[in-house]
Amino acid sequence: MSASLRAISDSAFAPAALLRQPSIHELEARIKSHEWVNGQYRLMVLAAPDCVLDCRPGQFFHLLCPQTDRFQPYFRRPMSIYGYDRERGELSFLYKVAGTGTGALAELEAGGTLNIVGPIGQGFEIRPEWQRPLLLARGVGLATLAPLAKECASLGRPLTAICSARFPELLMSTDLFRDCGAEVITVTDEEGNSGVESLTALIEGLIATRGIDAFFTCGSSRLMRMLQDIGTRHGIGGQVALEQHMACGIGMCQACVRPFRRADGAVNLRVCREGPVFDLQEAM
Repeated sequence: MSASLRAISDSAFAPAALLRQPSIHELEARIKSHEWVNGQYRLMVLAAPDCVLDCRPGQFFHLLCPQTDRFQPYFRRPMSIYGYDRERGELSFLYKVAGTGTGALAELEAGGTLNIVGPIGQGFEIRPEWQRPLLLARGVGLATLAPLAKECASLGRPLTAICSARFPELLMSTDLFRDCGAEVITVTDEEGNSGVESLTALIEGLIATRGIDAFFTCGSSRLMRMLQDIGTRHGIGGQVALEQHMACGIGMCQACVRPFRRADGAVNLRVCREGPVFDLQEAM
């Protein structure tokens, strides 16, 4: 692959004690394919070298959206990794076309290039004591959890995935989760089973019958708060990947700072650098 590659030193952006990841890289990646998966979401697959495929589930890349006749985005856009395949040399992103940045991305075609920076941030950790994880996500949050499902499969952890969307045709990643051996449960607004009350009853039942002992989520503050409540009642831990507006994406601008609970009080952390994955109960 012909690519302009530049390594960015971690030490330039944050105290060494906070860093648990390899170097960040910037490169021009060739677009191998770029297709619609439904009326709102597109899947982009890039050719990528090994150095940027040293990823963890939950990490993200900062994408330089193109300037087009219709869209002129100024800042890069953070995007969670949907997939990384070292054998095929591929990096993929599943995203919703919703605004200026993603509108510009949607105009890119296979054969072109995209400037990317990454992998960035702290990813998910599947702790040894978490043997029966539950994934719960809605919309584009399902893309963020896709690599985590593959990690659970590689570790032999029986997985349950609850996929939520407004309509059945907008459900995503269900086949991928099933291919990873997960029990997949779908809920939608149209069917009336995606509300907090219905989901709480469903998850309480899964705890009783499946022995669920860890929660992972992304994409909905409402679902996060629900899992926090259930986790507190049952003593179940977990992690959440947070979405936040960013400018630099590497910890310098402080634009993505938000508060988190700690034993000695609230602390302010950068989602791009100390996250985007955090302890479920610490997120506010």
